[in-house]
Amino acid sequence: MTLLKNKSVLKVREALAEAGFDDTVIELEETARSAGDAAESIGVELGSIVKSLVFTVGDRFVLALVAGDRKCKEDGLARALNLEGEVSRPDAKKIRGATGFSIGGVPPVGHDHKLPVVIDVSLKRFDVLYAAAGHEKCVFPTTMADLKKMTGGIVSYNIAEPI
Repeated sequence: MTLLKNKSVLKVREALAEAGFDDTVIELEETARSAGDAAESIGVELGSIVKSLVFTVGDRFVLALVAGDRKCKEDGLARALNLEGEVSRPDAKKIRGATGFSIGGVPPVGHDHKLPVVIDVSLKRFDVLYAAAGHEKCVFPTTMADLKKMTGGIVSYNIAEPI
């Protein structure tokens, strides 16, 4: 069976369609579980991979979309989203509960619960970005403008720094 029919991947495909975007999900031969794996599998620069990172700020789940060659500056998340509280990384079970997806396949869209989204401005360096599509072997190409439109995210200069 093709992974494009996988339940989690179908959720992403449906979310893209509902948001008015083409279904461009790609099934890869190799894993895209990490940004490095994804860049290698697709044959693109590491920075063009969108890492979907779930955090909590206080008791609220949030999503940070960060370039693959950057690390998230957790202290900038609350300020960027105008939230208060301690920033922490939830465990895999809580991430699945908040998003409906497993780590390694968390996409920027299609979550079970609407999360506030902040987007790393450094993603603007690339004409084409690649984001997870619900499974560790599925991604979809997008642009910074479309990523912002499909997520309603806030673009920030203060949430990421070079690795």
